[in-house]
Amino acid sequence: MPELRKDPVSSRWVIISTERGRRPSDFGTERERERVGFCPFCPGNEDKTPPEVLAYRPNGSGPNAPGWNLRVVPNKFAALQIEGDLNRQGDGMYDKMNGIGAHEVVIETPEHGDTFASMGEQRIEDVLWAFHDRVLDLRKDPRFKYILIFKNAGRAAGASLEHPHSQLIATPIIPKRVREEWDGAKEYYNYKERCVFCDIVRQEMSQEIRLISENDSFVALAPYASRFPFETWILPKAHDPFFEDAQKHEYVQLSKLLRDVSLRTEKVLLNPPYNLIIHNSPLRESDTRHFHWHIELMPKLTHVAGFEWGSGFYINPTPPEEAAKYLRDAKV
Repeated sequence: MPELRKDPVSSRWVIISTERGRRPSDFGTERERERVGFCPFCPGNEDKTPPEVLAYRPNGSGPNAPGWNLRVVPNKFAALQIEGDLNRQGDGMYDKMNGIGAHEVVIETPEHGDTFASMGEQRIEDVLWAFHDRVLDLRKDPRFKYILIFKNAGRAAGASLEHPHSQLIATPIIPKRVREEWDGAKEYYNYKERCVFCDIVRQEMSQEIRLISENDSFVALAPYASRFPFETWILPKAHDPFFEDAQKHEYVQLSKLLRDVSLRTEKVLLNPPYNLIIHNSPLRESDTRHFHWHIELMPKLTHVAGFEWGSGFYINPTPPEEAAKYLRDAKV
C-alpha cells in the first residue's frame, strides 16, 4: 500500500510508492531498454494490460481485444491504490494517510508512431472525450478531491513507453501546485471581481504579441511569465471552471487547436519531448467563479537544476514574445 506523507514545513504531500520502484523499465541501462521491441499498448497485446475500463470500438469488437480506436486501462504500476480507506493518522509530529487514489492510462491510438500532429482531429477529439468520460466517473468517488490529467511525450519528459498515451491520477488531496493557482486566482477575484484567466485571455487577444493561435472557442498563447522556453497555454475563451462540462462543439474546437499547436511545435522545435497537463477545478469546491480550466504544454528544452530547485525561480532563456512569434509564424 503506497502512502501519502505531508511535509510539515511546506505542507506539500508526497507519494511514497514502493510499488512503482519495481517497474521493469526502472532497471537496466538506456541501451538495454532500447533493445526491448515489445509494446503492451499495441493492438494484439491487450492481455498484457489490466482489463480496460473504457474503450471506443467503432466496429463493435469485444472488450480487451483488437478493434479499438482508444482504450483506458488502470496503470499496471499505479502510484496510488484504489482499494481501501484513507486512514488519516499521525506519525509523531508528522501526518500521513494511505495512498488511496486512481491511476489510469489512456492509450490514445492503436498506431504506435502517432503524435497529436499526425493524428486526425477526430482521434484527438476521442482522447478529449475519454478524459471527459473518466473524470465524470471518477468524481463520483467521495474520497477523491482532484483529478490530474497529463501526458508525458518522450523519454526526457518522463514517458517509459513510446506508444502515445496520457494518464489520469485521482488524489484525496488537492495538489500543492493546483492549490497555489486556485488561491492566487481567488485572491485576484476578491480584489477585482473578475477572473484572472478571463483577463489574461482578453489582454493577450488584444495585444497579440504572445498570441500563438486561436479559433472560435479557444486561444493558445505564451504565458507572460513563462517558466520554460516555448511554454504554451490553451484556454477557453469563455469562462469555464470544469473541463468535463465542455460541450461537443468545444471539444471539436479544442481538438483542432491542439493539433494546430502540436504541428507548430513539431515544426519549430523538431518534435521535442514535452509534458502536457490539464489544470481543472477541484472536485469538491462549490465557488468556482474565479477559476478557469486550462492546458499547459511544456517542451523539454532545458533542465531544472540546482538554482531552480533551491529557489523556486525558473530561468527561461527564450522570452515568451519571441517564442510566440516563432510558433505563430510557422507554416502549418
